[in-house]
Amino acid sequence: MMTNRLSVKRSSIYVSAVVLSSVGLAALLGAVMTPPAAVSATSVALATTEQENYVARRVSDIVAHEHYRRAPLDDRLSSLILDRYLDSIDSGRSYFYASDIAEFEHYRYELDDAIKSGEVEPAFVIFRRYQQRSRERMSYAIELLTKKPDFSIDEAFNFDREKEPWPANALEMNELWRKRIKNDALSLVAAGKQWPEAVEVLRKRYERVAKRMDQSKPDDVFEVFMNAFVLSLDPHSNYFSARNSEEYNIQMSLSYEGIGASLQLTDDYVTITDLIAGGPAAVSGKLAANDRITAVGEGKAGELNDVIGWRLDDVVQKIRGPGGTLVRLQILPAGAAPGSVQKIIEFTRNRVSLEAQASHKAMRTVQRHGHDVKIGVITVPSFYQDYDACRAGVKNCRSTTRDVQRLITELRKDGAQVLIMDLRANGGGFLPEAESLTGLFIQRGPVVQLRDTTGRIEVDDDPNPSIFYDGPLVVLVDRFSASASEIFAGAIQDYGRGLIIGQQTYGKGTVQNAHPLNYTVFGRKPDLGQLNVTIGKYYRITGESTQDRGVSPDIAMPSLIDANEVGESTRDRALPWDHIAAAPFKPYGDLKPAALTLQKLHDARTNNSADFNYLKEDITALQSMRSQKTLSLSLAVREAERKRLEAERLTRENIWRASHHIAPLKSLEELKDDGAAGVLLEEASQIAADFTDIGSHSSGPMLTHTTPMTNP
Repeated sequence: MMTNRLSVKRSSIYVSAVVLSSVGLAALLGAVMTPPAAVSATSVALATTEQENYVARRVSDIVAHEHYRRAPLDDRLSSLILDRYLDSIDSGRSYFYASDIAEFEHYRYELDDAIKSGEVEPAFVIFRRYQQRSRERMSYAIELLTKKPDFSIDEAFNFDREKEPWPANALEMNELWRKRIKNDALSLVAAGKQWPEAVEVLRKRYERVAKRMDQSKPDDVFEVFMNAFVLSLDPHSNYFSARNSEEYNIQMSLSYEGIGASLQLTDDYVTITDLIAGGPAAVSGKLAANDRITAVGEGKAGELNDVIGWRLDDVVQKIRGPGGTLVRLQILPAGAAPGSVQKIIEFTRNRVSLEAQASHKAMRTVQRHGHDVKIGVITVPSFYQDYDACRAGVKNCRSTTRDVQRLITELRKDGAQVLIMDLRANGGGFLPEAESLTGLFIQRGPVVQLRDTTGRIEVDDDPNPSIFYDGPLVVLVDRFSASASEIFAGAIQDYGRGLIIGQQTYGKGTVQNAHPLNYTVFGRKPDLGQLNVTIGKYYRITGESTQDRGVSPDIAMPSLIDANEVGESTRDRALPWDHIAAAPFKPYGDLKPAALTLQKLHDARTNNSADFNYLKEDITALQSMRSQKTLSLSLAVREAERKRLEAERLTRENIWRASHHIAPLKSLEELKDDGAAGVLLEEASQIAADFTDIGSHSSGPMLTHTTPMTNP
């Protein structure tokens, strides 16, 4: 299942939401870093088909004519494709030997010709070797389960092997897998299972993964290879097989029954990449990005089935189901090392739809000088539009802009004096909605510039000549605010129309075009999948690109999201930042002086804030876990580490609770909600209140308290 994306056709281009993951072999085949086991040698040999050879030629032609980078498919790109393909198959460098890699060097400068000619057999040769090595590893893993490891020995297991060399010989490979299997077993024993139970769980896990490997299909291998090609050009071009193209379209329509979570397979874990606003998972507040699903159970009493090592699509099918039914997930929290305490969460499935992701409002009240300041908050989860209805001329068709207009009207009627637009975790969506939403806050003028593959620049204007809201405005963003969100935030900042606060945004400033490949061929019309290819970049009206750098906030706030792990700047082969000429526009004013004043007030308020101290300590603890690359294989050491982390978390929680005059907890099991939840929105409200206070002494039009309104 792909990360949630939305896109819209405008002229001939699609601007899609940020993609936080890419298609890899693990996502398609369930190829895990934890071994499969007693493999049968009965799998059918994989080979390329005439249909896939045809698709390879078509993808090559489309990329050659349309991709923004205009990089030739030559020996240099062939070398990048080989490295990416090998990393997609064996990212943990735990299956191939160094001698295998040396043998594959034969293909380093041949893959370009193979793709152009449609003869992609080299990809299958490499994968068949991978299957062979996997069978060897699985047999060894099953063999190791016949003897209980000594959990009293304090030895280290390196679980982060992305930059490690491939094992040189069988001795090195066996030692690597001995520790891997021991860690798997230790995780189960630490969770309370006896050794015989742990053996049974692991044996089934490895056998299941082996079975998935033997069930690999040609389109699985072909999809990973084609993505090794297009992702060598930039991180947002993707090829989807027929099966995953259907999944992609489900995500774009946002209409299916389940819990509303986007998933990807990371190593052997099905991992949460995103929560769909309004879906059961997001509403519950119990799941977060990078949480890992280790088991799934049906209903309240159904058996929890261990899903580590399963194919992603199989796990998705277990989680999805008819609306109103219950599913249970066993979760290893984000950042926690394997073997940490897990939690079981229940969800009632529901239809996850565009309606569930609609913008919504809230009212907050802050005291200033003995008076209440009412702050309207509008959360915009994505830039959506009922495109078919709008194209058909349906009056008042559903869209972000229409919904926000209505919400602003309602908030002002309730007495709101300042508006916060909350775009945190908004990965983008329909570009015209970003433009029209910007138009609610400015008079007619340019909003964004787009440059296509030919170098032609198009300037898109606010489609509405009138201003809908000219009161004080704050835009709250984080590292997951991307694409169309960055267009909106950048335009508001460039016009001096509002303050941007939060975290530097993602930095996704590229445009993709979608190419369904379902053309009549071989006398029929098979489903050949879909290619999304990057064909342009967009720029702020100042001429600066949001690509790579994103939008920098006027007032920065701490975040649990690590900018060193999330964002365009972390993506391999991302297009560079650049700039073009500015578009003619007239700013509403200079907010830098106001931002400096607000920054001082913010610093004074948060320097000794219990809420901010809690948040900062959580960030420090999370950074410490992220920096951990090895685990002890001693049961006593692991137990001591778990108890230490729990004690530290309990202490942080109780310090926060004491500051808010809340009774302390005796254990984390009593904790129902994160005490620091909403800290950033609360401080954003304080800043917004300060903003109105400054505005009461200003004659600038954007700081007025009496805002003329028009009917939506």
